Amino acid sequence: MSDSIKIEVIYALPDEQMLFNLSVPAGATVIEALRLSGVFEKYPEINLEANKIGLFGKLTKPDTLLREKDRIEIYRPIQADPKQVRKNRAAKNTKGSGVAGAISGC
Repeated sequence: MSDSIKIEVIYALPDEQMLFNLSVPAGATVIEALRLSGVFEKYPEINLEANKIGLFGKLTKPDTLLREKDRIEIYRPIQADPKQVRKNRAAKNTKGSGVAGAISGC
């Protein structure tokens, strides 16, 4: 059995996506791998109190033990409330459709 595992660290900005491939010691945690990856030096704006982290799309904690081929994802804070965005989109779509006027005229 190997004493290191291969993992990925992903961080995406609106205009740039970064993938770090690295080997870390077996038994490494998420936070240890993030430090080893150099992501904090390249992107000093990352703050784990504001940025959530996950493994394959599921939120995780910094002390989670990693396994071979895990992908650590660093998420940016949400800029807009998704529920409000959907409401705004729905309101915009119903105003221009003319469906409401056709129904009320019956």
